[in-house]
Amino acid sequence: MQALAYFEQLKISQDAWQVCAEALAQSIYSDDHIKFFCFQVLEHQIKFKYSELTEVQQQLIRETLITWLQAQMLNPQPEKTFIRNKAAQVFALLFVTEYLTKWPKFFFDILSVVDLNPRGVDMYLRILMAVDAELVDRDVVHTSEASYYVALTFALNFQKEARRNTLLKDTMREQCIPSLVESWYQILQNYQYNNSELTCQCLEVVGAYVSWIDLSLIANERFINMLLGHMSVEVLREEACDCLFEIVNKGMDPIDKTKLVESLCQVLQSAGLFSIDQEDDVDFLARFSKLVNGMGQALIASWTKLIKNGDMKSAQDTLQAIEAKVALMLQLLIHEDDDISSNIIGFCYDYLHILKQLSALSDQQKANVEAIMLAVMKKLTYDEEYNFENEGEDEAMFVEYRKQLKLLLDRLAQVSPELLLASVRRVFNTTLQNWQTTRFMEVEVAIRLLYMLAEALPVSHGAHFSGDVTKATALQDMMRTLVTSGVSAYQHTSVTLEFFETVVRYEKFFAVEPQHIPTVLMAFLDHRGLRHTSPKVRSRTAYLFSRFVKSLNKQMNPFIEDVLNRIQDLLELSPPENGYQALLSSDDQLFIYETAGVLIVNSEYSAERKQVLMRNLLTPLMEKFKVLLEKLMMAQDEDRQMALADCLNHAVGFASRTSKAFSNKQTVKQCGCSEVYLDCLQTFLPALSCPLQKEVLRSGVRTFLHRMIICLEEEVLPFIPSASEHMLKDCEAKDLQEFIPLINQITAKFKTQVSPFLQQMFMPLLHAIFEVLLLPAEENDQSAALEKQMLRRSYFAFLQTVTGSGMSEVIANQGAENVERVLFTVIQGAVDYPDPIAQKTCFIILSKLVELWGGKDGPVGFADFVYKHIVPACFLAPLKQTFDLADAQTVLALSECAVTLKTIHLKRGPECIQYLQQEYLPSLQVAPEIIQEFCQALQQPDAKVFKNYLKVKIFFL
Repeated sequence: MQALAYFEQLKISQDAWQVCAEALAQSIYSDDHIKFFCFQVLEHQIKFKYSELTEVQQQLIRETLITWLQAQMLNPQPEKTFIRNKAAQVFALLFVTEYLTKWPKFFFDILSVVDLNPRGVDMYLRILMAVDAELVDRDVVHTSEASYYVALTFALNFQKEARRNTLLKDTMREQCIPSLVESWYQILQNYQYNNSELTCQCLEVVGAYVSWIDLSLIANERFINMLLGHMSVEVLREEACDCLFEIVNKGMDPIDKTKLVESLCQVLQSAGLFSIDQEDDVDFLARFSKLVNGMGQALIASWTKLIKNGDMKSAQDTLQAIEAKVALMLQLLIHEDDDISSNIIGFCYDYLHILKQLSALSDQQKANVEAIMLAVMKKLTYDEEYNFENEGEDEAMFVEYRKQLKLLLDRLAQVSPELLLASVRRVFNTTLQNWQTTRFMEVEVAIRLLYMLAEALPVSHGAHFSGDVTKATALQDMMRTLVTSGVSAYQHTSVTLEFFETVVRYEKFFAVEPQHIPTVLMAFLDHRGLRHTSPKVRSRTAYLFSRFVKSLNKQMNPFIEDVLNRIQDLLELSPPENGYQALLSSDDQLFIYETAGVLIVNSEYSAERKQVLMRNLLTPLMEKFKVLLEKLMMAQDEDRQMALADCLNHAVGFASRTSKAFSNKQTVKQCGCSEVYLDCLQTFLPALSCPLQKEVLRSGVRTFLHRMIICLEEEVLPFIPSASEHMLKDCEAKDLQEFIPLINQITAKFKTQVSPFLQQMFMPLLHAIFEVLLLPAEENDQSAALEKQMLRRSYFAFLQTVTGSGMSEVIANQGAENVERVLFTVIQGAVDYPDPIAQKTCFIILSKLVELWGGKDGPVGFADFVYKHIVPACFLAPLKQTFDLADAQTVLALSECAVTLKTIHLKRGPECIQYLQQEYLPSLQVAPEIIQEFCQALQQPDAKVFKNYLKVKIFFL
């Protein structure tokens, strides 16, 4: 660390660069890290302090680099790669700094030094790549955090750099590019047979530069012939492929592009490269596939332009050229290596897009569509090596590849939906007839194709079994086959999961043929689904079962009690003490509890029967909860405490989840279940007074209370005061922050009904909040600062809820001193904290209070408060340096600030205008004409006028 600090210090010292330049020129040091550091110092000097150097000093840097380059040819050993790369970067930096002014012969000087010496050529090529990176590879980093002015500065610098780079490239094109291209040709010719590394480097340079130099310099007979020759040399062909790809990718006239691609294809074909059956080198084929993809997409882009230009003859010629590549495209698409296949998908997708635009398809085009379809179906298939139980990087790549194939399938459906449906039906029926003797991957893909048809042939609201009779019949037949074939018993997780995913996706099928519901329910409930040997299958099935039951709704009536009995063991709360491994995780059990709730609530049973069933569902949870809470109170070991607290939390969570079954049409009261949930409340609330594992327990009970406030009516209110009292004891910022939304929810729902409770707990809650906010924190503790910011926002949100729910009397009745304190915290929030979300809320509160109290009959002294504090806040907040109008939240805060001023004017009338004109604005030294203009805008009836005025003029006040 000390050495690093020393080097950093040295880097910025006045004459360190001279020491380093001398060290490099005279090869003083043999240590690689010191050499690297010397280049870093020169880089720093050129980048940040070059203009400070004299002409002589700048000349010294140029000479140093040339001397170092000369030495490379004589050294017994070449420098390490990382040093050569750093040296190339320094050369490139000096190039962009000096080429236009002091060093126009930059490349000629380098070429005269290196000649054809292999070490020199290596450095020359690295320098060329570094120059290209400086001129072309400019990744713009956008950041939402940047303020408007930082972003503006960045944009201006970027534009300046872009103009400089354009000028550099233009000058290079005029002065040296032909010579550079000639040097590349000489290097390729000299080294193609005896130095593959330099040849590949040179091909990389050609590929990089071809995007911005005159293409005719490269796309000519001698260069192309050489590149095509490299396509037959094993060590060169991958780089040659990439180089040809860049040439093909170059923007040019569509007719010329078609000619170029066609001439390339003819030579490649005559060299035997289009026949790839015997080709074993997958690395090369992946590059070749990318090249073919580039050529195909280039031809398609040309066709599109020609059609747009109305040149139908040339467009037809180009289309024929495209069609001629389809056979090769299909060979690559169907290749067993997924990288090779993936690289050609772009061409395939765009080709289908052309076919979609044609009024009619030829027989050959139809055959092509079918061939692509069969290829996609084959390539969707898993291979033997896929690890389903422990999916790693290879598996993730196949999943991504499958997504690409899905896009192709969707595009195929747009070109020929009938053909797709017929093909899938054929594959599906053939496979499922003999599923017992068919390999798992073929069965899985057959069901997967049926699943994918739902998105490939979209309909509104999943109505696949109505409308188009042909389609509906085909899908209905396949679904019938799926659920009656017995394939759900196939002994492979991928097939099992695909079966369940598909029956849930086509849930509307069971409205048409409800006789199959029992068959599918049994599959969900037995060893094929929720009791499968694989945890992965059990987990996914729990979620899918929940969706299936919800979607069937009333059709589940005949099976409700049977299903509830069969899932009984899956509802058990797993005790933490005996290491018993439950079939489902607690997260999975949430879905089962929700499903049980849905079955009960949506049933056609009487309210009395629903209550009995709901009590049967929740009573075991309540009983277990009481026992576990007692055990927690006595537990000494912290790990055991945590395990017990988690288990208690799960019990509360499960009860919460059952309540999601209720709706406006089926309320808790209508279902006769209020009493059951009140019993749950009675059971769970004592956990709030448990001194152990408070955070976990409070979180669970708080969530349950949120649900009960939504589901129950006034019956929940008696439980709120004691619950609040417990939750306010020994609480931290996070506890308060999570507690306040609960109070907001109660206030917003019950309004004046909870007024007495709010009045009673208002100041205790505020005291708890202020106490936490005033706690000292470490200066750099960002986590604590964020927690306080979030708590402050929650506090203001609470005040907003109280004032917005028509209960300002809750604040007014707290005594003059407390009211004043609250009001000042709101003023402080509006002005002093650079948090636009809180500022917006504060202005909403102030606006509401002015609306309620700002009239002639408002509380004594409030009018004074408006003029002394609220009006100034409306000006001081926007004038703060931290008030950044490039931020969307700040714009909203300013909008609410404008509303506050409008509300003051509305309530106080001419008196407000008089105060602004004669007292307040003159005190800010605002010019009289601006004051006049401001007051006129404020008096406009349309609030938008004043809001827009404030946005534009606030900084001129």
